[in-house]
Amino acid sequence: MTTYYLKRAAKSPETETATAQKVVTEMLAEIGANGEGAVRQYAKKLDKWDGDIVMSREEIDRRSAEVPAAVQRDIDFAIRQVSDFAKAQRDSMREFSVGLHKGVTAGQRVLPVNVAGCYAPAGRYAHIASAYMGVATAKAAGVRTIIACSGPFRGGPMHPYLMYAFDRAGADVIMTLGGVQAIATMAYGLFTGKPADVIVGPGNKFVAEAKRTLFGKVGIDVFAGPSEVAVIADDGADPAIVASDLVGQAEHGHESPAWLFTTSKGLAEDVMQRVPKLIDALPPTARDAAGAAWRDYGEVIVCDTREEVVEISDRYASEHLEVHCKDLDWWLATLTCYGSLFLGEETTVAFGDKTSGPNHVLPTKGAARYSGGLSVHKFMKTLTWQRMTRDAAREIGAVTARISRLEGMEGHARTADDRLAKYFPGEQFELGESVVA
Repeated sequence: MTTYYLKRAAKSPETETATAQKVVTEMLAEIGANGEGAVRQYAKKLDKWDGDIVMSREEIDRRSAEVPAAVQRDIDFAIRQVSDFAKAQRDSMREFSVGLHKGVTAGQRVLPVNVAGCYAPAGRYAHIASAYMGVATAKAAGVRTIIACSGPFRGGPMHPYLMYAFDRAGADVIMTLGGVQAIATMAYGLFTGKPADVIVGPGNKFVAEAKRTLFGKVGIDVFAGPSEVAVIADDGADPAIVASDLVGQAEHGHESPAWLFTTSKGLAEDVMQRVPKLIDALPPTARDAAGAAWRDYGEVIVCDTREEVVEISDRYASEHLEVHCKDLDWWLATLTCYGSLFLGEETTVAFGDKTSGPNHVLPTKGAARYSGGLSVHKFMKTLTWQRMTRDAAREIGAVTARISRLEGMEGHARTADDRLAKYFPGEQFELGESVVA
């Protein structure tokens, strides 16, 4: 395999995550001990917010009226896209029953969790898409109670556009809370009395660490890190579009990797010439983030063959993966590790992040090797059931007793013995040697 780096990253996202652990551990312990009072203190200290935590229906309606009609139409359109895709995912899941042995029937039920917590970061701007990505998907899954949280915007109430997106997507409770205190509130059921079964949504490294720490007490969507993008491009790709897409994702933050995998050294060199110029043309905040991300985390790898590109790409397992190549069906059939795949120049990560339909909450830091992104499946439980006749217990019971005794589990074996004795009095069975130790 012949590959080489035209640009190699100086850092990896893992180098920046350890600092969050101590802070999050202390905050969760404080909130676990002191409940809503601790949450209010953190909201005031960290976000300068001492207003109401739970938004009233009256306030939601009043502030929704402040959202311009054109903005409402765009948000409503995006919600329909996400909802329709999520409903199609839900329809792909099915319940069934099957006869496994004479008299034995087993089956599967597919049920939503009862309570979902959906988080959207406040940040420098209104993260509107994050609001409906979580809530609309939970709604499509059939979750009974959806609790949505986002922090105050620039010291004031929650941004009205984000609040509108939560509400229109189907949130039952909307709370003005950000950061670790929001994740803890949903996990412990503070202010609502309804602890979340699953918590989803992107956030900074402290939010990600809070979700990681609470995993087990609650389900979560993914172990999230900084947003990532990889572009696969051949010699027919447009270097201007490739460079634009790399920069477009690098603006997520200082630690967001942007990777180019290509079979064309000429294209790679062209893209590397363009990226700094595109970064310099961004507004100051985005320029600062994208510049640091490209400098510290950007990589450009050149391979001899498309098979080598696939091997590299699957190893990186990027959160977002774009393919700007000929024979897109081959790439779709061959690539196996990515959060979400964008095939062809006509689509781009930004479309998926905001509007097109598939969810934008996706695995990072290599987790796409074993996990997908947020979907209705994250809000669903696949539950099994079984039923059998007494005649079926004749063979099932005898085999169970023998295997249980081979494993040293006499109590298990006797539950089978007792049924066989009750259902088939006087009949002799080979039940294995009883466990004596």
